[in-house]
Amino acid sequence: MSAAIAAERLLRQHLNRPGPRRPGDLVARLGAVQAQEYPYARWGLGLRLAGTPADASIRRAFDAGEILRTHVMRPTWHFVTARDIRWMLELTAPRVHRVMATYNRQLELDAPLLTRATVVMGRALERRFLTRTELGAELARAGLALDARRLAHAVMHAELEGVICSGPRRGTQFTYALVAERAPSAVRLTRDEAVATLTARYFGSHGPATIRDFVWWSGLTSADARRGLDMSRARSRVENGRVYWTVGRAPAAPRVPPPRVHLLPIYDELIVAYRDREAVPHPRVAAVSPTREPVIFQHAVVIGGQIAGTWRTARRGDGHAVRVVPLRPLTRADHRSIVEAVRRYERFMQVPVALTAAVS
Repeated sequence: MSAAIAAERLLRQHLNRPGPRRPGDLVARLGAVQAQEYPYARWGLGLRLAGTPADASIRRAFDAGEILRTHVMRPTWHFVTARDIRWMLELTAPRVHRVMATYNRQLELDAPLLTRATVVMGRALERRFLTRTELGAELARAGLALDARRLAHAVMHAELEGVICSGPRRGTQFTYALVAERAPSAVRLTRDEAVATLTARYFGSHGPATIRDFVWWSGLTSADARRGLDMSRARSRVENGRVYWTVGRAPAAPRVPPPRVHLLPIYDELIVAYRDREAVPHPRVAAVSPTREPVIFQHAVVIGGQIAGTWRTARRGDGHAVRVVPLRPLTRADHRSIVEAVRRYERFMQVPVALTAAVS
């Protein structure tokens, strides 16, 4: 992939130019944001929001329901907005249900059981928020005692059906709420409108990207992708034999020099949202770290739009410690930029953050 494509993705994803100020506006612009690692998914939003707000402001937006966390598109957690949750689920859930059907059969979760469990959870959540454990207790009282794994699948089914979604956090625990109560103004779209909207948002915020990339990210078919591109008046270009698509004008260069180093969280959209895992490659960097763990399953250090290492964070007294593991030799300029990136993370976390290693 060319450096020009990598640079444009950094701009479109608001890593190298300021994004909106509100988390909901950012999530809507990106379409959806993978979020199974909740604390680090918040950092992924913080990196893109104008001014890099404090983590507390994103937590408030989540607790208030401005952004919701649910299973949508691929069978994993994503942030979506309260306005978008219904049409997005109606578009993508049928294919996710087909993916989950095999696992549900293995767990002896048939359609009548899942439907009954969804009804019980829906009634239990009327005008209140419950944790997954509390939902399990409600199911057990209704004669549906499920172990932890079967309960997780039953809850996911209710999410995909558009009945439940995330509620506010209760201390360190997640709660669930009714979609009808959490997103009363959610929009409904025809299927064509939904395909066009999701396609335009992806290629407008993640492009240049291939049809294969979009199919991976959205869970839709190649036919859906082509139909969406037609309706979105997308533009194409060929690089190294691949056709890349974008929607909307090319973003203008930032007025101030962008950060040279980004400490991207695990499953960040710049890496996970592309099928070929070539969103930010480095020609001399292998696909795995020295621990042999794929970079996609770690926090990534991106320098000049290219993966240059991984990073880890750990509790340290009243704050955190960040350790950087390079995948190529680091220059003095790299070291200085890494220190600046750690300071940015510190401002976001609002606790002391120490850089414990950045080995060349």
